[in-house]
Amino acid sequence: MVSVKFERVTKILGESRAVDGLTLEIKPGELFFLLGPSGCGKTTALRLVAGFYTPDEGKIFLNERDQSRIPPHKRNTGMVFQNYALWPHMDIWNNVAYGLKMRRLSEPEKKQRVGRALETVQMESYARRLPNQLSGGQQQRVALARALVIEPDVILLDEPLSNLDAKLRIEMRAQIKEIHRKIGRTMIYVTHDQAEALSMADRIAVIRRGRVVQIGTPRQLYSCPESAFVADFIGGTNLLAGTLEECGDWWMVRTETGLMRTANGEKKLARGDRVFCSIRPESLRLQTEAPISDDGNGNRLIGEIQSIMYFGDREEYSLRLADGTVLRAVQYNQPPGTTAVGSRVKLHIDPRDIVVLPQDSLDA
Repeated sequence: MVSVKFERVTKILGESRAVDGLTLEIKPGELFFLLGPSGCGKTTALRLVAGFYTPDEGKIFLNERDQSRIPPHKRNTGMVFQNYALWPHMDIWNNVAYGLKMRRLSEPEKKQRVGRALETVQMESYARRLPNQLSGGQQQRVALARALVIEPDVILLDEPLSNLDAKLRIEMRAQIKEIHRKIGRTMIYVTHDQAEALSMADRIAVIRRGRVVQIGTPRQLYSCPESAFVADFIGGTNLLAGTLEECGDWWMVRTETGLMRTANGEKKLARGDRVFCSIRPESLRLQTEAPISDDGNGNRLIGEIQSIMYFGDREEYSLRLADGTVLRAVQYNQPPGTTAVGSRVKLHIDPRDIVVLPQDSLDA
């Protein structure tokens, strides 16, 4: 298993610093995600590992060996492209075998490796079909087999599921995760899909404007974001602007909607700082029973339902507070007929579900 390290890597494309002083380390055998909005530099970073780009500054190491100036064909990496990039005139067996032909392996070795790779992705029965005879999900598995067959040190995946429909994406997530468990090789996976990253990754680096904003496990990033950008990008959140009035065991933030009490805050903050209270939509608890009044006990708000979206397992609400602030709430398994557009509801927020964050820019 191989580690991958970026050491202050910069890549300039045109007039843009697509990757800007990127520093991070990927552990051997990790399924590591580079996650960020379009144009943030994540695909450029992946291509730097593959050798398709050369860093303008900094170095890239595989197992402590500097690869920064090594050409692609001399790096033992396998790439899975977004558009599959299969040869249309070759059957599946020959598509997968192509990289081995370039390495001039013997026929018995080639046959063994191709068979093993197709078996790993459960495509051995399709070996003699052409790519246009396969579904999108099947073509994606062939592309993955082609990367696996050369037994690379690192497997690079560039938004591999973006061309698939929603149901098939979910199925492929589970399959890729299982393949990673079986082969145990280092994988670097690029995506802008938060659900994909949260459901699959060992760790995630959130990228913004070519730089790492935060690295952590999916649970760490979701539960303990270090900036409003990460909180909003990872799963979505409600941000209430305010001023930090008290730090300690409990934090108190004065907002336009009232005083918010919380147990979580960025440690570098101090009294008087302008902050955001980050509140996940599922953390808002709706109460519709009359009489509805604000008891002044903190973290209790009054809102009016502006819209309801039904998704089967959940309902999503847009709620307008008295000061005009709009919040998004999610309720699961809500009994039918308990809420309606125009209803006034009381919102309860557990202090443990609010994270106090510095007011940084949210522009991607």
